[in-house]
Amino acid sequence: MTMLDDRTTAETTWPTAYPQGYAVVDVETTGLARDDRIVSAAVYRLDAQGNVEDHWYSLVNPQRDPGPVWIHGLTSDVLAGAPLFTDIAEEFAGRLADRVLVAHNAIFDWQMIAREYARAETTAPVRQRLCTIALSKELNLPLPNHKLESLAAHFGVVQQRAHHALDDARVLAEAFRPSLHAAAQGGVRLPLLECRPLTEWSDSAAAPRVGHQASYRGGGSWRPSRRRPACPHPNPGRFEDGKPLKQGMRVAFSGDTSVERELLEDRAIEAGLHVATSVSRLTSLLVTNDPDSATSKTVKAKSFGTPVVDEAAFTQLLRDVAPAGE
Repeated sequence: MTMLDDRTTAETTWPTAYPQGYAVVDVETTGLARDDRIVSAAVYRLDAQGNVEDHWYSLVNPQRDPGPVWIHGLTSDVLAGAPLFTDIAEEFAGRLADRVLVAHNAIFDWQMIAREYARAETTAPVRQRLCTIALSKELNLPLPNHKLESLAAHFGVVQQRAHHALDDARVLAEAFRPSLHAAAQGGVRLPLLECRPLTEWSDSAAAPRVGHQASYRGGGSWRPSRRRPACPHPNPGRFEDGKPLKQGMRVAFSGDTSVERELLEDRAIEAGLHVATSVSRLTSLLVTNDPDSATSKTVKAKSFGTPVVDEAAFTQLLRDVAPAGE
C-alpha cells in the first residue's frame, strides 16, 4: 500500500472537523439506469487517518441479465449462485454505518446503493459521501484526467484488475489515504455532500431486455426532493469538438436517453457543469440522441449554431472535464 512516512504523519495537525471513519466503496452494476442492479460490491473500512481496518467483498445476484459483461466480467452463470442484495444488505450496512462513503464519482455509487436499499424497503446508514474526483480537484492534483487509473498512477498505486469491485476499492483506498493527508496538511475542507435516502420508489418496471437500458421515462419511480445547486463556475463559452468540456459550461438535454436523465444531470453537476433547462445563445452544448428531431431545443440549437453531441459522446466527455479557468 502507498504510505506516507511516519514523519509526515506525525507532523500533520489533524483537523478536528474531519470525519472519524470512512467506507471506501465500489460497486459494479448491470448498467446506469434506475432499474439496473448491483452485481458486486466491495468496502474498505478506514480509520480517521485513512488506515485500513478491514475489507469485504460480495457478488450479488441481480435477478436479471448482468449487463456489460465485457466490463465487469461477471456472467449469468457466475452470478446465478450469488446471494441476493437482501441477503447481504445487513452486512453491507454494518460496514457503512457511521462512516463517510468514499467513492470515485460517488454520486453514482451512492444512488445505486440507495436504490437497492429502497427496494429492500429500508435505508442505507450513510449520511455523507466524499467523491475522490472532487477531492483531487480541491487538492489541485496534476492529473491528465479524472479517471481512477490516473489518480492511482499519481500516488504510485498499481491497479491489478480494473472494474473488479474489490480491486477498485483497494486502489481507491490506497490513493485516498495520501489525498486525505495532503488535505489535512493543507487545511483543505473536505468536499462532503449529504446522502439523501430515496423519498419515492415503485418497483413496477418490466424486466429489461438483454442489452437494453430503460429510458428515464419508463420503469420505477424515484425522485429526491431537492433544488439543484447553482453552478459556482463562470460559463467559459461553447464546447469545441476535439477539446474537453470545461467546468461552468451550460449543457442542455433533449429527448430520450438510455441512462436515466436525472443521473446524467447529476453526473454533469458533479463534474462542475451547469445543467440548463432550455437552449439559448449562451448554451455551450446540447446532448441529444435524435439531433434531427423538431423539438424546441434542437431547433434553437440549429438556429444558434450550438454544438450537438449524442449521449455516448457526452458520457465519454464527462470523464475528462477540465477545471474552470484552464
